[in-house]
Amino acid sequence: MLKPTFPALALAGALSLTHAVAAEPSQAQLQAQARIGQDQAERTALALVPNGKVHSSELEREHGKLVWSFDISQDGSRDMTEVQVDALTGKVVSKKKESAAQEAAEAAKEARGK
Repeated sequence: MLKPTFPALALAGALSLTHAVAAEPSQAQLQAQARIGQDQAERTALALVPNGKVHSSELEREHGKLVWSFDISQDGSRDMTEVQVDALTGKVVSKKKESAAQEAAEAAKEARGK
C-alpha cells in the first residue's frame, strides 16, 4: 500500500523543487528591472566605508526589495561591511558589519540554499 504512494510523492516533491528553482529570476532578469547600475550603487556603498574595497557584489531580491549587495573589506580588518543599495532608487537600504565568522556562516547557509 505504501509503494504506490511513495513514487507519487517523490515525483511531486521533485516537480515542486524544480518549480521553485525555475521561479528564481536570473541575474539578467534582475538587471533588466534595476534602474541603478552596479557602478553607481558601488560608488554609493564605498562612500560609507572609508578606504574600502569591494570583495564581492550581487544583485538580489531581499525582503521584497531589489538590492545591490556589496561585501566591503578594509585594510587591517578581517571584518566585512555589507552595504545594500536599493536598485530602483539608489538609496542605502542597510549597512552592517560582519565578523569573519558571521561572513563564513552566511556563505555556508547560502551554499546550502542553492
